Amino acid sequence: MGLNDTVRADRIHIAFFGKRNAGKSSLVNAVTNQELAIVSDVKGTTTDPVYKAMELLPLGPVVMIDTPGYDDEGELGTLRVKKAEQVMNKTDIGVLVTDAGTGLTEEDKNLAERLQKKKIPFIVVFNKSDIANGLSAENEKTTDPGTGKEVPCIYVSAKNKTNIHELRELIAATKPETSEKRLIGDLIKPSDILVLVMPQDEAAPKGRLILPQVQMIRDILDEHALCISVQTEETARAIEALKEKPRLVITDSQVFKKVAAAVPEDIPLTSFSILLARFKGYLDSALKGVEAIKGLKKGDKVLISEGCTHHRQCNDIGTVKIPKWLKETLGFEVEYDTSSGTEFPEDLSPYKVVIHCGGCMLNEREITYRVKCAEDQGVPVVNYGILIAFLQGILERAVGPLGK
Repeated sequence: MGLNDTVRADRIHIAFFGKRNAGKSSLVNAVTNQELAIVSDVKGTTTDPVYKAMELLPLGPVVMIDTPGYDDEGELGTLRVKKAEQVMNKTDIGVLVTDAGTGLTEEDKNLAERLQKKKIPFIVVFNKSDIANGLSAENEKTTDPGTGKEVPCIYVSAKNKTNIHELRELIAATKPETSEKRLIGDLIKPSDILVLVMPQDEAAPKGRLILPQVQMIRDILDEHALCISVQTEETARAIEALKEKPRLVITDSQVFKKVAAAVPEDIPLTSFSILLARFKGYLDSALKGVEAIKGLKKGDKVLISEGCTHHRQCNDIGTVKIPKWLKETLGFEVEYDTSSGTEFPEDLSPYKVVIHCGGCMLNEREITYRVKCAEDQGVPVVNYGILIAFLQGILERAVGPLGK
């Protein structure tokens, strides 16, 4: 997989924030060297976040995001500002764009505080230097209260392309600290054999594999291990055909029960969803969430949240299968709300627990935000794979290969 093939969730997200007419869209176009965003002198031209996947050396694969003006007004304006707030939850590097002719306004300073509160590294860009009447960005300072360090500032003109190259370099230098996490590679060694159980049922996309399956296969190949992919019904046959026991069997969580019955107890077993929870950094939180499932009572409200938007099938895992399995285990029904894509409720107080998907379409920052948001409100979070393993009585076996 080349840099251009990197999925959006694994790219560094760089978002441009600021007031209406500060020149955010013009600046995004200048930095990407493309007519990505619509540019107009009319305030509020950008009504929804605009995303562009590209490469920005030396960062590599990134997603550039142009957001609506943070000072938008009226009923629709409030909704647009909320969209910009949602973008913050997935932002790895923030670019605060302000008009060089006016300098930092109170709205800009409030926006800087929001970025600082969310611990997002950011820079301040004074745009429109061509009409700034000699005002120098060197006279404008803002400090990160978390580190006490001055936030980098730069003086540019999107119109004349002044300092755009320098801006790109400054963005790249603001790279957040990241760890080299592996989906499965750190748990295996070269020549290990892994069996991937990937049911191609009515919920599977036609003619292709879903993202976690593709990512898993690639990580296994990178480690020079051996990968065998089968459908549910061929699991036992595949294991019998091998001359040696597989190092690990990884299954779609929806068929956990069938696969567990087909795989001998002495062969480690886990799921794509559980490995994703580990990869995204919320496995321990998801395991703690199991206790909340045990304590559910009739009439309690549960939020089922997914990071992607898709057409729900008649046997959908989030709205059909999980409620069915919960009822079978608990002996009664609870109430459900659902959310998908970038929509995630700010107020989680009505819920006893949040049941979240693996999060393959969300970057780690957004998953971390959701889990932290829930924990701050005293609402536990459990992952699809962890929940299903618990409901089917194989949780200890399913997390054993991860040292849990």
